[in-house]
Amino acid sequence: MGIIIALIIALIIVVVVITAIQQRNEKALQEKRAKSAKQKAIIDETEELFQNLANLPTNPVLVLILNTRILNATKIMAEISPGNKLITRRVKDMEELIQEGKKENNQSSEQTFTLPDNEATLVSVLQSIKKIRVILKSEQAKGNLDAQTFTEEDNKLSGMQLKISVESLQKRGMVAYQKGMLGSARQYFEKAVQTISTNPLQTEYCTAKREEIEKILTEITSTLKNTNASDVAKKAKDEEDDLDLLFQPKKKW
Repeated sequence: MGIIIALIIALIIVVVVITAIQQRNEKALQEKRAKSAKQKAIIDETEELFQNLANLPTNPVLVLILNTRILNATKIMAEISPGNKLITRRVKDMEELIQEGKKENNQSSEQTFTLPDNEATLVSVLQSIKKIRVILKSEQAKGNLDAQTFTEEDNKLSGMQLKISVESLQKRGMVAYQKGMLGSARQYFEKAVQTISTNPLQTEYCTAKREEIEKILTEITSTLKNTNASDVAKKAKDEEDDLDLLFQPKKKW
């Protein structure tokens, strides 16, 4: 009887141990899947950003940063799944691509940023710029990007973001101005000047664009003054005519 009880207890212990091991393995597998999914999301997000780089000035440094981000995520996936030949191959391909990118980086040249004419494309570009700036900050926090490179690239992106905002406001302001909607036009132009003035980095573009818009604002102010004076004179003339009509000699019938 004692032997049977001992065997039952031993069996229960074995079942408990096996269950615990299975639960631990399942938890470890879930953690690996979650970690792998996170890295996959990083890769997908970065690759999606590359699609919009065509609308930005050619920037080998930025391409190198983004490709390095993909490489780091791929390496983590390779550590999670060391037997996956596709991931191992992807790591090798990315390393070769980055080496080629470093050569192009040494031959890089500055290009002017031209805004897309299509409104939907412009919005997409603006969203991409914002995402890239967040990524740069994240990569610097991880130690994958030095402070100088981060500052230089972030300033470039900040300048593009500013240009999109200012040029869009100016464009809307000009449309309102041409339609004779002087009040609305003035609001757009004043908002553009405010956007420039509050920008932390004051560049030659900021100075030139502020002068250009302030000149238009001066024209609008002058036009509004003339319009108001004309309205006042017209109103006074109308009131005078009303008084003349009221006190003119009445006809006798």
